[in-house]
Amino acid sequence: MKLTIVIPCYNERDTIESIVDAVRQSAYPDKEIIVVDDCSDDGSRDVLRERIAPKVNQILYHEMNQGKGAALRTGFKAATGDIVIVQDADLEYDPQEYPIVLKPILDGKADVVYGSRFMGGNAHRVVYFWHRVGNGFLTLMSNMFTNLDLTDMETCYKAFRREIVQGIEIEENRFGFEPEITAKIAKTGCRIYEVGISYYGRTYAEGKKIGWRDGVRALVCIFKYNLLR
Repeated sequence: MKLTIVIPCYNERDTIESIVDAVRQSAYPDKEIIVVDDCSDDGSRDVLRERIAPKVNQILYHEMNQGKGAALRTGFKAATGDIVIVQDADLEYDPQEYPIVLKPILDGKADVVYGSRFMGGNAHRVVYFWHRVGNGFLTLMSNMFTNLDLTDMETCYKAFRREIVQGIEIEENRFGFEPEITAKIAKTGCRIYEVGISYYGRTYAEGKKIGWRDGVRALVCIFKYNLLR
């Protein structure tokens, strides 16, 4: 089965080439790589045009910054693989773990797989206590409305059968994508699995972007997409 990797990129000049190289070297053989640049203004676009373009299948450019959800919406529409996975443009998630995430789909057991940072015995960089508390709270609230038992709703590593994710209208432009897609997937009744993955979190000094306002928006999205849609 062909795998499409969608990489949303915003101001990742220092890491984008490293992550693309890591994706290219990942264990999965048949893959399509799509980078979506969300109007970076730190020189990422120069790196993409000069060094990344020959290494990937497509680079799609937003002419106005819209957010991660918007970049994923663009990437998902362009995907042609049988399976689609999200890969952040930083170095927090290891592409060598694609086989772990994809196995339930390849085995014919799952339609969607979440890679959890909080289950299993995989390496996990110790960073921010309150981020962990907030993540746990949002995951709990999401689970209460979806009746799923996820341990990590906010994870980047989400893999989908292409027909599943292309059949869902993504409305959120920023990090509200995570609770939105979880709510909408839960309503389809498809088979959802979760597997443990490693996590190499970065600090704000290293470029981390998500903040408390995104947490508030995520909470709004949990109510919006579970109760009002």
